[in-house]
Amino acid sequence: MVTSPVVNTYPLSSYTFGTKEPKMEKDSSVADRLARMKVNYTKEGMKTSVEAILLVQEHNHPHILLLQIGNTFCKLPGGRLKPGENEIEGLKRKLTSKLGANSPAMVPDWQIGECVAMWWRPNFETIMYPYCPPHIMKPKECKKIFLVHLSEREYFAVPKNLKLLAVPLFELYDNVQRYGPVISTIPQQLSRFQFNMIS
Repeated sequence: MVTSPVVNTYPLSSYTFGTKEPKMEKDSSVADRLARMKVNYTKEGMKTSVEAILLVQEHNHPHILLLQIGNTFCKLPGGRLKPGENEIEGLKRKLTSKLGANSPAMVPDWQIGECVAMWWRPNFETIMYPYCPPHIMKPKECKKIFLVHLSEREYFAVPKNLKLLAVPLFELYDNVQRYGPVISTIPQQLSRFQFNMIS
């Protein structure tokens, strides 16, 4: 695990992007996802998911890499941990599954940094909070968001049914309508870090 108040960000042009086989979503709708979460909850308890903030820079301004599904929905790369799985190893596994090449030699060296945020889902509903409400004894999901320190050069393989977007922090800031409450608060979560723009 890497902990540093300084985050080196490299130009988007120093990364290489390829494609790989489509990564199909398990659920066709939010309702389906919540129904599956309910089934899994009865078997395994609270869902723990991990997501990554991958920073690059364009025009000397930090950008975050987001996966876009269809034309509107964006999400951070990551996903659900297996029961008992270590968070850091689980996030590396998820990042490799989402963005790693099929060749082990080309998989990025994921340097997982600080956990910058935790979000809680109290019930089988879409709403999540940046705290666990005090009257909730058994939350249904805990989502942890980690900063990942990228190397200067990496190869990312993007599933053909997804797009990888580099979105500037200023576009995310306070833009709940477009990016939802979790992603739109990332600029505040990163405010304690100093960005070192390396050209």
